[in-house]
Amino acid sequence: MMPLSIAILMDPIGAIKLAKDTSFALLLEAQRRGHTLYYMEQRDLALRDGVPWARLAPLAVKDDPAGWYTLGQAQWRDLSELDVVLMRKDPPVDSQFVYDTLVLEQAQRAGVLVVNDPRALRDCNEKLFALQFPQCTAPTLVSRDAGELRRFAAEQGDVVLKPLDGMGGQRIFRVKPGDHNLNSMLETLLGGDGHGHGTQLAIAQKYIPEITAGDKRILVVDGEPVPWALARIPQGNEFRGNLAAGGRGEGVALSDRDRWIVQQVAPVLRRRGLLFVGLDVIGDYLTEINVTSPTCARELDAQFGLNISAQLFDVIEPRCSTHKSG
Repeated sequence: MMPLSIAILMDPIGAIKLAKDTSFALLLEAQRRGHTLYYMEQRDLALRDGVPWARLAPLAVKDDPAGWYTLGQAQWRDLSELDVVLMRKDPPVDSQFVYDTLVLEQAQRAGVLVVNDPRALRDCNEKLFALQFPQCTAPTLVSRDAGELRRFAAEQGDVVLKPLDGMGGQRIFRVKPGDHNLNSMLETLLGGDGHGHGTQLAIAQKYIPEITAGDKRILVVDGEPVPWALARIPQGNEFRGNLAAGGRGEGVALSDRDRWIVQQVAPVLRRRGLLFVGLDVIGDYLTEINVTSPTCARELDAQFGLNISAQLFDVIEPRCSTHKSG
């Protein structure tokens, strides 16, 4: 395999948590394979006369908390000259993120492999995308209407409310019957005038008691699941399993139901060019499909002696072997 030129678009590398950062695991594996690495942030992306440009800094990485990266002199380059762009910018998927995917789509048209596919990153909201598979999901309502959301909460008895653009457990609420805070929770999520006319869509989902056993993150590489999931288990009185919200990560083998859920979703992932995805499963239910910057690879690698990044590059490299041929 000829060395590839690989650029990563990510949040500031100087602020990452080394033991948990999946983007860093991908960089370590790419470097181990002899590929040439470049680094960029959102501010480094541009479009010049329809040509995708980026201010790219040569990057070297080292698995050392005392100093894990070295950046060379950044220079503006035509992104079309590269082989691969890893789009690993964390949510929110706001207007700026969407604009970035449009620039990266220009690079894709020129033959660059963008992981994940820019159009899929725009189209596949991490919470709404899961609802394309109703056979896998718990009862769910997405609405801007506070009255409808209140009715859904009363009907289901115990629900979780969350925004469509959050991550890491932010602005997630659990509502039990008779909860007097429901109106203020809805105001927080919906925005608007506070009288039921919201400006933001919110999602309400039936509470799944199996969250006590963990919110499982199942990593899927080109439609194939990693055989172990990271169960993010809520601690104390907390109902959120997110590691960012204090959850504890514990590796577990995939269940038959987990594998069935992956089988339901995998053909769509492959068709959309979503090579690296994280499914969130609580009990028997798919709750989210993470497409932007799925995490938990480093924890699973450490617990089970895996190399999930190698699985991904085993998919990426053959796709680049005929790069820009013809």
